[in-house]
Amino acid sequence: MNHLAHALLADPGGPEFALGSAMGDFIHGVPDPSWPAERQAGLRFHRAIDGFTDRHPQVVAARGLFRPPMRRYAGIALDIWFDHLLVLGWDRSVPDEPLDAFSRRWLGLLDQRAGDLTASLRAFTRWMHAHGLPQAYGDETTLDEVFRALAQRLSRPSPLGESLPALRAHAADLQRRFDAFFPDLMSHACDLRGNLLA
Repeated sequence: MNHLAHALLADPGGPEFALGSAMGDFIHGVPDPSWPAERQAGLRFHRAIDGFTDRHPQVVAARGLFRPPMRRYAGIALDIWFDHLLVLGWDRSVPDEPLDAFSRRWLGLLDQRAGDLTASLRAFTRWMHAHGLPQAYGDETTLDEVFRALAQRLSRPSPLGESLPALRAHAADLQRRFDAFFPDLMSHACDLRGNLLA
């Protein structure tokens, strides 16, 4: 899953847990043993959520919709597209907090704890502010910018910068698969949070 979904799923675990989860895409290897236990648990949570997502039958089937060479990068493209779908259906998934309020609260946490973040996550936080993320994941023009920025960061040429037309071509099928997958993910995340924080 992409940044917004990870933030939403980690949020009930508290600030330290959410902070650890936010670092999941920016830190490799084991968590820093000097971190609070909740932050270490949050990092493990992020990685477990990624593993559950990658193995879920609906996500496996969604990746199979794409032809080479796009198929190789379909997992990355789908992570971002699923954040797009989460934004569009936010009120169904999160009826208790409007997306703009959640976005402000989430970015506020990252801003307040900037000293605890890696340099790359601080840079990404600035990028989110500049582009109105995570709320702007609902805007396809912003998505296009995200895909093009990702393509530039990769060490080899990829079709990621041209992901949007491929995703639009499968939009109805991807919506059905997301709708079947995301409730499973939320249920799994609830159990996983409880176990990691026990």
